[in-house]
Amino acid sequence: MSTIFIAICLFCYCLMILHEYHMFQLYSYKTRAYMRGFGEPGPFSYYRFLFRPSYYRDVSQTCFNWPRKAKKPLVYTPRVKRMFITHTALVGAPAFWLFFMYKGGLLIFVLLFLFPITVPLVNLLNSPLERAINNWYISDAKRILRGMPRLMVIGVTGSYGKTSTKNFLQRLLLNKFNALMTPESFNTPMGVVKTIRTQLKPIHDVFICEMGARNIGDIKELCDIVKPRYGVITAVGPQHLETFKTIENVEKTKFELADAVASDGGVVFLNYDSEIIRKKNKNYDVPLVSYGVSSEAGSCSYTVGDVKVSSAGSSFCVTFPDGEKRVLETPLIGKHNVQNIVGAIAVADYLGVERDDIVISVRRLEAVPHRLQLIKKNSIIIIDDAYNANPNGARAALETLGMFDGVKIMITPGMIELGDAQDECNKQFGAEAAGVCDYVILVGEKQTKSVLEGLKSASYPDEKIFVAETLTSALDVIEKMEKIDSDGRQKGRQKIVLLENDLPDNY
Repeated sequence: MSTIFIAICLFCYCLMILHEYHMFQLYSYKTRAYMRGFGEPGPFSYYRFLFRPSYYRDVSQTCFNWPRKAKKPLVYTPRVKRMFITHTALVGAPAFWLFFMYKGGLLIFVLLFLFPITVPLVNLLNSPLERAINNWYISDAKRILRGMPRLMVIGVTGSYGKTSTKNFLQRLLLNKFNALMTPESFNTPMGVVKTIRTQLKPIHDVFICEMGARNIGDIKELCDIVKPRYGVITAVGPQHLETFKTIENVEKTKFELADAVASDGGVVFLNYDSEIIRKKNKNYDVPLVSYGVSSEAGSCSYTVGDVKVSSAGSSFCVTFPDGEKRVLETPLIGKHNVQNIVGAIAVADYLGVERDDIVISVRRLEAVPHRLQLIKKNSIIIIDDAYNANPNGARAALETLGMFDGVKIMITPGMIELGDAQDECNKQFGAEAAGVCDYVILVGEKQTKSVLEGLKSASYPDEKIFVAETLTSALDVIEKMEKIDSDGRQKGRQKIVLLENDLPDNY
């Protein structure tokens, strides 16, 4: 019996610790962020989650992909393996000793109640080793960059739009240069270092480095590694306020890129559609190249007019610094995408890419997955904007949805990581959605309370609001939409579905 008991305890322990490693990894191995995931601070707050059925569902999802597959599964990196070894030495051996001494009573306590403390403790114990390993990788990446003195490094950052701008820029630069970009969202120091060490080759002329940030100093840290000659700041807005606390801190961090580029005598490209960027006092002794789509942007180096959006894509007219005008077409939809494209055009044109080549490349651009990506599925058009919504991006997505003719449906779990402003931003989001959407499907009752309040403040009809537990069940509602439609006005009309944000596994 004791052998079976030990086996059951170890099995449960392994399942739960794998789940906690998964959460810890999703929080970028940040102890404070991980501990906040347990709930509000207070006595026993870290243990209340153990008595929630949803916790064990999440454990099952992490370990067995049931009842649904994890959106971003646990990656068994060398760091995770080192943590597991330390965890076994720290907890495993004492647990077995306690079992044999006290017949298992304290073993259960150790296994099930101490891991919220032991995970950060293991990370603390391993931190000198991890720091040494990371410093070695960073030094190696710097060595590689020093060996390529002719390499042009372009940093791209912003509260939103940086990934799309990075992708579009690489496509335009390939007309003249052998350009490498950081893949997907590899925008942390170790993600950038990994790209340099595994993908950057002497044949490359340009390295486009996406730079993400959650804290003051994050962009500076990346700039110290790659030494960018050119910098693009796509936007400054209310994102990651949970860690930044204030918009001023967001602004300061994003402009760390401009500070680094200016100190190296480079060129800074600024999106003047962003009010904070436009109004900032920029005392730099380097060229500042501006671009913008909205009328508020004023006089820019690269201006855009006559924007037209349909289900087939977008068209717009760009005025270049020398006064030349070009009409461009792209299969991508939305002013937000046009804004990112123009940012890429500004850099490519400044670096000497032929404008005829730019026009052709823009026509061939492909949507970045989950960023206003247009997907046609039977009689439904899906606008997939599921990647990490923010107030400005959500507003742009609603504007894009409003340009379509048909039954406009939005599926959303609301916005996250907005700190104290989160509830108010979600209320405003709900109120704005009320003026565009024929139906709204909220994913997660608790998470979307503020969005629901915003909808009701705009007198949005209750019968047009649905609450689903998961994205899958939300899509099932759409399949039954004709039956739900009581007055029959929407029957037979094409459905346009906006997927606005999709929460990661740790929410």
